[in-house]
Amino acid sequence: ESASELARLDGLARRLGKRAAVSFRVNPDVDAKTHPYISTGLKETKFGVPFGEAHALYRHAAQLAHVAVHGIDIHIGSQITDLEPHIEAVAKAVDLVDGWAAEGIRLAHIDVGGGLGIRYRDEHIIDPVDYARAIVRLRGERPLKLLLEPGRFLVGNAGILLTRVNCLKSGPVRNFAIVDAAMNDLLRPALYDAWHEVLPVRRGAQSPLLWQIAGPICESADFLAHDRNLALAEGDLLAICSAGAYAMAMSSNYNSRPRAAEIIVDGKTAHLVRPRETIEALYERESVLP
Repeated sequence: ESASELARLDGLARRLGKRAAVSFRVNPDVDAKTHPYISTGLKETKFGVPFGEAHALYRHAAQLAHVAVHGIDIHIGSQITDLEPHIEAVAKAVDLVDGWAAEGIRLAHIDVGGGLGIRYRDEHIIDPVDYARAIVRLRGERPLKLLLEPGRFLVGNAGILLTRVNCLKSGPVRNFAIVDAAMNDLLRPALYDAWHEVLPVRRGAQSPLLWQIAGPICESADFLAHDRNLALAEGDLLAICSAGAYAMAMSSNYNSRPRAAEIIVDGKTAHLVRPRETIEALYERESVLP
């Protein structure tokens, strides 16, 4: 991602008597039109070689004895729901590839990074067929292997966080449903103000009210959903939808909370694939002072 990393790789390969295969991540300065925290292709971000410096850096790398330049990588962000930023970024990358080819620098692949968005609420999502056709058309007849990074599109809507209502409490301004899941289990609502659909596992007989779905962690950011019109009772199970991506992967033991179990459901069969953490597991790698 930088000239300094290239120099470090070249030096390491020289000491090992190897030739390192490298691919540069180039920042195309393209707005992915997604949440700013997961927009990674603009020039003000920390990611990649600046677009204007890429040509000279590839030329320099091609002259190094212990580096073999294999490809170009781009990644403009996550949860992308518009095809145009993908097209713009790939077109810029292909222009660079053509420029290097004219100088005898021929690459083997182009890695098209930028995750396809999923529908959490009412988002427009990219048709993967349209996406594939656009990328293949831009590649044209160039002998480039295409690498894709569809991201959460693969598993995001395949996962559900199952949680139980521990208690219901009415405040002077809001009604709170305190559940046994928390921001350590699903960080996205607290971090990105992200929307996740909340569905009762069984329809309740109570009158619906507007609820704040909050966890038991000791800070006000610990919520899973705001202002949801639901019929709830203590003990109810709730399904927090679209938790198949960036949920367990971003989970933590904050507030000394063990991570939840993970279960894969295949038809009518359920398989435990990750057991629930225990309290003992939280400190099993710690050592007391002698």
